[in-house]
Amino acid sequence: MFTPRRAVILIAAFVAMAGTTVSAQAADIPAPGAIVMSPNIQHVTNVPKPEALTDINTDMAFQDDYAYVGNYSGFSIYNIKNPKKTSVVSSVVCPGGQMDMSVYGNLLFGSVDSSRNNDSCSSTTQPASVKESWEGIRIFDVSDKANPTYIKSVETNCGSHTHTLVPDRWGKNVYIYISSYGPNDSFPDCKTPHDLISIVKVPLKNPTAASVIATPVLFPEGGFPGVPGSYPNGKSATTGCHDITAYPEKGIAAGACMGEGILLDIRNPEQPKVTATVRDEVNFAFWHSATFNNDGTKVIFTDELGGGTRATCNEAIGPNKGANAYYDIVNGQLQFKSYFKIGRYQADTENCVAHNGSLIPVKGRDIMVQAWYQGGISVVDFTDSAHPQEIAFFERGPDNTAPALSGGFWSAYYYNGYIYGSDFNLGLDVLKINDWRTNKANGVKQNLLNVQTQPSYSERGHGHDH
Repeated sequence: MFTPRRAVILIAAFVAMAGTTVSAQAADIPAPGAIVMSPNIQHVTNVPKPEALTDINTDMAFQDDYAYVGNYSGFSIYNIKNPKKTSVVSSVVCPGGQMDMSVYGNLLFGSVDSSRNNDSCSSTTQPASVKESWEGIRIFDVSDKANPTYIKSVETNCGSHTHTLVPDRWGKNVYIYISSYGPNDSFPDCKTPHDLISIVKVPLKNPTAASVIATPVLFPEGGFPGVPGSYPNGKSATTGCHDITAYPEKGIAAGACMGEGILLDIRNPEQPKVTATVRDEVNFAFWHSATFNNDGTKVIFTDELGGGTRATCNEAIGPNKGANAYYDIVNGQLQFKSYFKIGRYQADTENCVAHNGSLIPVKGRDIMVQAWYQGGISVVDFTDSAHPQEIAFFERGPDNTAPALSGGFWSAYYYNGYIYGSDFNLGLDVLKINDWRTNKANGVKQNLLNVQTQPSYSERGHGHDH
């Protein structure tokens, strides 16, 4: 039904695509569960979350004709050969949030940042103050998509909130950069200071020999000390990193490290070195994630103000907090260019802030699709990094299937012609964008997508397999 509310939102979309910003008003908030989207987006399908997984959906990875979707209760594998008929192949119940995921060959890696009484899939929560508690990385063999097998665990300091794969150039090993934080002197395996990452080496011919080989300190001076104060004015101190994105072909990585953003030289993957650091003491509260453009000349950092559990997409918070920040890399240093935040105000019951996204592979343009929790999915052209413009969006009204401030899209990624959105409670959404700025991406074929391990892409033909 074409309601007046929907008309206002669609008009706003047309004007935004013309390059003029329109501020949505609170009256424009869709009804609970109602879908609104720009005219250049099609909602292809929704696949509800499998009943076996009772917690929220999290991050995603892709390989060949399959999507892997994490969940605090475990993970699911989807067949996406025909995206319109996306279906669940299998689900694995293996609690231990947040199940940040990557795939490589026949291996699936899952992050556990929840202190457990052991490393098994039948484990229960146990305080980190107990020395015997476990958290870290789980490794599964997914060669049989219908029956994944848990083959190995590796314990890491402070667990694994997120992780990043860095394959070596010879194809013999995969390195896993473990990002974690939240140290406490009462935790035997997670004491302060925690200014490091853990590096796990996985021999591909013998993955059960995976082990921690290094714990490099990235912030020998302690990093950003933080700014005292509660939400929304406090700024997080640097105590490790939240997320790292690697660009192995170029030997670089970008880290979002709670209190600051960094560039890394990873040409020797066992010895990453910080080459540049940037801070934003005015607007950024929590440096959450990073994305390079295809040329490796820009970085988008996100600020997860409120930890994903607050309503920050409103007039009170404004356009520069809980947003993206765009930086150009100039002479090896990070040069700030602009902020971007979705302009559609969300209800006070809707958690909304910048979160996980990926590039849409269009040669000659820099375009990214991104999740904003209950702010939905946004597509932004940042070719001019000083003037990023939203060119498409998809969102639902407030999620009334769950408590307030606990819904929406965790991740939104582009893979082989479609956008996939991992919704906390509502499952996996598949979208199709039809826009002159993105349609060339339909000619790029990818065989693997771990978003935190960026590949390069060409305009037509095959994307690189990393």
